Amino acid sequence: MAALFGSRVRRLRTDAGLTQAELGAAVHVVSTRITQIERASGARPTRELARALDTALGADELLVELWPYVYREAFPDWSRKFMAYSERAVVIRQYAAHVVPGLLQTEDYARAVLSVGRTLGSKEQLEERVTARLGRQERLGAADRPELWVVLDEAVLRRPVGGPEVMRDQLERLLDAAAERQVTVQVLPFDQGEHDVMGGSLTVLTMPDDSEAAYTEGAHYGQLVEDPDEVRSFALTYDRLRAAALPPLMSLGMIRSVMEDNHRGAKVPSRSERRRLAQEQLQQSGGGRLRGGGRRFPRRRPRPGQQEP
Repeated sequence: MAALFGSRVRRLRTDAGLTQAELGAAVHVVSTRITQIERASGARPTRELARALDTALGADELLVELWPYVYREAFPDWSRKFMAYSERAVVIRQYAAHVVPGLLQTEDYARAVLSVGRTLGSKEQLEERVTARLGRQERLGAADRPELWVVLDEAVLRRPVGGPEVMRDQLERLLDAAAERQVTVQVLPFDQGEHDVMGGSLTVLTMPDDSEAAYTEGAHYGQLVEDPDEVRSFALTYDRLRAAALPPLMSLGMIRSVMEDNHRGAKVPSRSERRRLAQEQLQQSGGGRLRGGGRRFPRRRPRPGQQEP
């Protein structure tokens, strides 16, 4: 794809009667950068550079549309396929063990997360990855935006990625996102103990035709699962995590508490207290959806002779 992108740039440039130096000046890079792009050598172009080239060459969005495929080429096959699935999914269910999922990351948080890792080669590559990650978030504001359900391990809230200020902004971003109707955020507290996805993360994707795929990820690996039986097993695992997590309103309260306490230790309600508070939330809801994406359920009438709690 990088070679295809480069050949299109070269053809458009020659058709426009521009030298590499002239095109470089038009998009504010040196001529050798244009040479690298056309030869598919060196670092891949950033999204901004692809857009600038598209404008300068009058390519009518051709280069912008090619860019995601060029970017994905730097990733393993399973990762590229997962990204392609994610772009078409109508429901995305994620459990995050260590960091906030990319779809909900702020720019500074994303930069801090992506700045560490064995595959990072240069500052330009870092900015390319940050741009690509933020670009994928655009779908959350699109007309065909997916339903997003995120379960965060408590560790995600307490690890100050990027420092206190970056983390505070990230927690605010979570609260803002959870106010959107199609986004639900829950927190899985430490006191729930061990579970089936310890040490990694899990994503279950539902496609427009109702088929599903699952993706598991560790620190240095990932696995895309498409076998229906295996996917059903992962979906059940996710449902168990979701059931064990704090209800949406309590989860948002915990996020606020961690943010306001500067990560020094928000109080987590006991299990009995969580049950009581969750019951109060359901009784107060009266139908519709809980704020933060959770769904409300009708109040149950007490059986004859039974006092309403």
